[in-house]
Amino acid sequence: MAHCIGFAGYSGSGKTTLIAKLVIEMKRRGKRVAVLKHDAHGHYKEASGTDSTIFVQSGAEAVVTISTDSIHVYEKKSEPDLQEQINAYAHMDYVFVEGFKREKHPKIAVFRTIEQSEIIQALEHEPVAIATDMETLDSRISPLPMLDLNDIFALADFVERYFKADPF
Repeated sequence: MAHCIGFAGYSGSGKTTLIAKLVIEMKRRGKRVAVLKHDAHGHYKEASGTDSTIFVQSGAEAVVTISTDSIHVYEKKSEPDLQEQINAYAHMDYVFVEGFKREKHPKIAVFRTIEQSEIIQALEHEPVAIATDMETLDSRISPLPMLDLNDIFALADFVERYFKADPF
C-alpha cells in the first residue's frame, strides 16, 4: 500500500514546485511516486484539437490514451472519490496529493506569507507539518514541525520518517 501525504496551501504558496522537486528527490531515492492534483475550479482541459479531446467532447464516459511509455486516463464521474484514486495507486511507494483541503489524509501546510499561513486553520484536520520559506515565523502560529520549503532533502527525510512512525 502506498503512503499518502498531501500538500495544502493557497494559490501561489509553492505547492506544485515543492511536489515536483520532492518527486525528483524520491525518484533519486528509488521510490515510485504518483501525484493526484485537485482541480477545485474545473480549469483542467484536454489539449485542444487532439483525438482524446475529440472523444471527450463527443461524450465518451472514459478516454484512455496508451503510448509506449504512459497511459493517460480521462473519466467522467459525478462525484469523484479521492480515496478510490489513492487506492488505484496502491502499488506505488508514495502518493502525493495537491489540494483536497477537506479530505482526511495527512497533510503538510505550505505557505510563503503570513496571510497564506491561514491555511493551517482552514484545514479540516490539523496538518502533520508546515513547509514555509519565511525566515521568522511566530511560534504562536503552530507548534507543528517546521520544514524549510526550499530544503527538499529535509522534506523527503521528514516524509520517510513520518511513515516509518505512523503509516496511513
